[in-house]
Amino acid sequence: MRKIPVLLMFVLASLLVATPAQAAPAAVDVYPVPSIYPTSPDYTLTVNGTPVPVQDYPGYDIAQFALGDGEATIAITKVNNTNIGAYRISPRKLGIAGTVSGPTLTFTVRDDAYLIVKIDGRPDLVIAADPAETNRPASSGAGVFPVGPAPSTASFQQTLNDAAAWGSANSRQGIVYVPAGVYPVGNLYLRSDLALYLAPGAVLRFTGNRSENDVHWRKESQQRDITWFISTRYSSKNISIYGRGIIDGNGKAALAPGNLGVNLLTPIYTTNFAVDGITFRESSSWAIMPTRSSDMTFRNLKIFNRFDMGENDGIDVMESTNVTVRHAIGVGLDDPFSTKTWDTTVDLFAKVPGEPRPQSNILFDDLVTFTYCYGVKVGQGVFQTQEDITFRNVTVYDAAVALGVHHKYGAAPARRIRFENIDVEKLSFSNDSNRTWLALWTGETHGVGPIQDVVVSNARLHTLGTTPARVNGKPAAPVTGVVLRQVYAGAATTPATTLAELNLTNISDSGPITVTG
Repeated sequence: MRKIPVLLMFVLASLLVATPAQAAPAAVDVYPVPSIYPTSPDYTLTVNGTPVPVQDYPGYDIAQFALGDGEATIAITKVNNTNIGAYRISPRKLGIAGTVSGPTLTFTVRDDAYLIVKIDGRPDLVIAADPAETNRPASSGAGVFPVGPAPSTASFQQTLNDAAAWGSANSRQGIVYVPAGVYPVGNLYLRSDLALYLAPGAVLRFTGNRSENDVHWRKESQQRDITWFISTRYSSKNISIYGRGIIDGNGKAALAPGNLGVNLLTPIYTTNFAVDGITFRESSSWAIMPTRSSDMTFRNLKIFNRFDMGENDGIDVMESTNVTVRHAIGVGLDDPFSTKTWDTTVDLFAKVPGEPRPQSNILFDDLVTFTYCYGVKVGQGVFQTQEDITFRNVTVYDAAVALGVHHKYGAAPARRIRFENIDVEKLSFSNDSNRTWLALWTGETHGVGPIQDVVVSNARLHTLGTTPARVNGKPAAPVTGVVLRQVYAGAATTPATTLAELNLTNISDSGPITVTG
């Protein structure tokens, strides 16, 4: 038998070994950007060669689009074409590596993601790559109520009412279809069995006109009346807001005519309520306030608030049960993700009927948070019990305090609180003289209440901050049951086993704090 040369055998064997196929490029859906949003003077961006608009915004820039399955090559170019010196791509835990060629940074992602990119001394660039939209409805047909090109607030409201009536009559949701365009409107109210669909490029923009908006409460700390831009009717159910459009509070401009602040969305006394894919932008008060409601989901959520306006929290879950916030990015001066409970004496509820409720079973999962205050937080209001609150898979891009329970107001317990799978990247700011990764503390306003059973597990602290982490209770309301499990400080390859390693030295009126690997 004739022998086959060894080299030839090696070549044949190599050909028989399966090589991994390269992933196909992901489809890119570029969202139309209305002319009311200015173009960034700092960056241009392409995804798989497709140009994506970059918006200029106070404090940071924004690029938004959707990605299908496959790989996406993102290229960011400095507008003035000067060479890039330094950059970082967050979340760091994703391990995204970039390459630089002159003024352009290029990197590849294999899934939709919410990213923040910092290049030299330029503004932070928020890249919100949504999952592909798979549930876009038809723009017309049975049960679909399209919005015309220039609706008044009254006619828009009538379209919502008609769709809800159709939905209730047919045991399903009637759909209000809002095509791309800018719609300046005032208060809108959502009834049962209604779906509000905002197409990419659709913007519901608050007018700020006092004459067509109700005053729902007064923010005494700002000496300002507040209105709910979009809210639910009491005792409603089966309501959805979805699509890739924008709900815009027009915060700075809308305040000017009459000092009327706006909450963008207040689902109140409702059940089976869902939000998917919507961008919430520029609120002049707390942006999203799920209130005294149950069975709610918020997915693919983008909250873009300004850094030059205060008390503009992202989503504050209040006196509700069974609420999930999943896959979200929150940016703004005040707390992007928090929970609260109140009392009838509080200005927020002065005009709301009914009794205060305890809060339980709240899950925040897969978050990116960027703020001058707390990255994620329970409190400040704990007038009613808050329990079983979980923050999971969180990247704190930058904050004053990364993780917090601030029991400032009220006498009820805050208990069974979990912070799981946390990455703390930067702590550049200060809030109440705190600049630290952890603050669990109790005040004495309207009573005093305990903090119980708080667990931080699997956390990477790239920074500990510049002030000590704190656990401070009160003699009548201590902080007890704190467990720190598998918490890694800095570049440590093993978890901390002492409080000193975590700079947790500001401790008073607390039970034992357990640190374990």
